[in-house]
Amino acid sequence: MLRTVASEVPWPPGVHEFFPPPIAGPDHWFTKFTLFLWVSVALILVFFLVAYRNPKLVPTKSQWLAESLYGFVRDGIAKDMIGARGVAFAPYLSTLFVFVLVMNVWAIIPGVQLSPNSHIAFPALLAVISYVIFNYVGIREHGFAKYMKAQLIPPGVPMWLVPLVAVIELLSTFILRPVTLALRLFANMFAGHVILLVFSLGGFMLLNSEAIFLKPVSLLSWALAIGLTFFELLVAALQAYVFVLLTSFYVQTSLADEH
Repeated sequence: MLRTVASEVPWPPGVHEFFPPPIAGPDHWFTKFTLFLWVSVALILVFFLVAYRNPKLVPTKSQWLAESLYGFVRDGIAKDMIGARGVAFAPYLSTLFVFVLVMNVWAIIPGVQLSPNSHIAFPALLAVISYVIFNYVGIREHGFAKYMKAQLIPPGVPMWLVPLVAVIELLSTFILRPVTLALRLFANMFAGHVILLVFSLGGFMLLNSEAIFLKPVSLLSWALAIGLTFFELLVAALQAYVFVLLTSFYVQTSLADEH
């Protein structure tokens, strides 16, 4: 039985693992990723609606958890990075944190074990939204000309270096920021899925190996897969935190008068 299973699993894991077959819909647009996205949004909406349906002075467990998540982002990220004005951005940043976290957690759900963020389209869209926000608030705060000058020409730069520095800052601020923001989240979730896949399927391959001494190693492979699953949960939370932290930093630099 195990030999049959091992012969049917794809080995080595390929890129096709990140392009699950479509489920339904015109032109087959409805995929597993779409399903996970909708379920994630539904879970978040239901959780916060239930948590704040009847708020109490002594919070219930769900209300306490919702308030803790919001308070963590508001006080630990928004206010720390942006300052007092960070409170205005706390609702968006909290929503972003919870959304990225829930999407990442799909990577360790049995039977799924694939985060939509391991597909570049989702991190790219989130990065574009953050990109638009931090540029919008900067232009609204300073005006277009002053904002562009503040972003491209740091104070104290000698005049003869301004052209070179302006090009570097242009690439860094307006091109590399959204690209690296998306790639960081995508790469970590992509790599996590590949690692779990390798150790999980590797256990079957080792168990059905012709070499007797390799069969016990399959238990080690599966044990590592289980251990790495818990580590992947830590990575999922950390990447959500880093994504929101960097978004807050970019907003802060947009609002600041000097950089």
